[in-house]
Amino acid sequence: MKSDSRLLLVTYLIALLLAVGALAAGWYWIGRPLPLADAATPTHKLQCASYTPFAKDQSPFQQPFVLRPERVDTDLALLAQRFTCIRTYSQIGLEALPELARKHGLKMLAGAWISANPVDSEKEVAALISAANAYPDVIEAVIVGNEVLLRKEATEAQLVALIERVRAAVAQPVTYADVWEFWIKHPQMAPAVDFLTIHLLPYWEDEPTGIDAALAQVANVRRAFGSAYAPKDILIGETGWPSEGRQRETALPSRVNEALFIRGFVKLAEDNGWRYNLIEAFDQPWKRDSEGAVGGFWGLYDADRQDKGILAGPVSNLPHWPLWLGASGLLLLAALCLAGRPASPCAALLLPFAAALGAACSLGWTELALVTSRYWGEWLWAAALLGLNLIVLAHAVLALSARDGWRQRAFAWLEARGGWWLAAAGFAGAVLMLALVFDARYRSFPSLALLLPALVYLCRPVQGPRREIALLAAIIGAGIAPQLYQEGPHNLQAIGWALTSALLLAALWRSLRHSRRQA
Repeated sequence: MKSDSRLLLVTYLIALLLAVGALAAGWYWIGRPLPLADAATPTHKLQCASYTPFAKDQSPFQQPFVLRPERVDTDLALLAQRFTCIRTYSQIGLEALPELARKHGLKMLAGAWISANPVDSEKEVAALISAANAYPDVIEAVIVGNEVLLRKEATEAQLVALIERVRAAVAQPVTYADVWEFWIKHPQMAPAVDFLTIHLLPYWEDEPTGIDAALAQVANVRRAFGSAYAPKDILIGETGWPSEGRQRETALPSRVNEALFIRGFVKLAEDNGWRYNLIEAFDQPWKRDSEGAVGGFWGLYDADRQDKGILAGPVSNLPHWPLWLGASGLLLLAALCLAGRPASPCAALLLPFAAALGAACSLGWTELALVTSRYWGEWLWAAALLGLNLIVLAHAVLALSARDGWRQRAFAWLEARGGWWLAAAGFAGAVLMLALVFDARYRSFPSLALLLPALVYLCRPVQGPRREIALLAAIIGAGIAPQLYQEGPHNLQAIGWALTSALLLAALWRSLRHSRRQA
């Protein structure tokens, strides 16, 4: 008996050390800092960055929008350390910006927001003309409209008329800004402007470009425009890379990839003498409503105005990874305390790894939910999936423990409802699969939310509602191939979701067969 107990303890301790090591290695691998050559230094400022003066609790849809001068003053003081100019997109409500820019020695590319509403567009144009004439020492050029043709909110002829009106009223050069393809589709725009402002965003291309080829794509387009539209100058009015969000084909958002792109682009632009504007100065959480999670994370600084490490210094995809590791370690410890003594040497080997996997999935899903959740409904959905993971984790570790007393009662309660936990996971999987098949463009891949239930109930089938489980399995199974097809063969996040869905499908069908045998 003593030798059996000793074997159990040694096995358990070795497995625990390996599980903790794997957990620590995983979080470190995600968050490890990567040294890169700096793009900006105290003695080397960059050209322009897009600036919108919204705090993290503001958006342009708030009416009326109230500018916070103290916030803008602080923002521009920070940007003046790294840039010589800012680009703005609107005039109404932002009339105080030129004076504050002058205070901090910043030049401006001032924009008028042209929309489908002619009254609003008229106000913007009038305000742009007034600002350009009042601040000729600050406003270097004016931009009449941003991606209006892309949004189909005005015609080519309407834009040309507005541009000609502004050119006649101001001394500064006048331009229009849009995705580079729309300059080609609308050839009458180029003769109307003093220089072309093109947007080059490899992540958002119809055929997205991965980080390894993104700079080559930008260079090819810029050189082609430089040759085709000479002698007119070209301003790269927007270029950048997102630090969070869903992968599109080979284009993967991350802080490291954002830093790689921005630092590489700056060197490329300076080597070739290109004019440029980086998008954008600060993360804009409000953009998640129209562009998904990825829309809120194009900033060089986060929404709290903290440096993301994009321009200089080492950069990490998860700077606070030690906190996530610590939280995972506490959850692992709680799971092991709940389980108590393992039931057998085999259980002693599996128990620490089950607890580590549960901790990693639960905390990994929490980290993803913090990025993607926008309003109370999404927060409740994220919390429900986290709660499901914690229940499944408790079920898994108690299944491996030498149960007695209250542990046996807790396990019996969880076991009796195991089919419903699986059905809940299947329901979540079916809902998420339908969303990713029919409305995928702005949705992130929630693999971590369902990986633990899929693995636990694949290894340990449970009895559940057969009709419902069969329907959920059919929906998930039917969606795997279409989802993979539309995402392409190189999207690793999509492949990860497909694998998780396949595991969940197998768990559902195995439990369905188990229920039929028990009937």
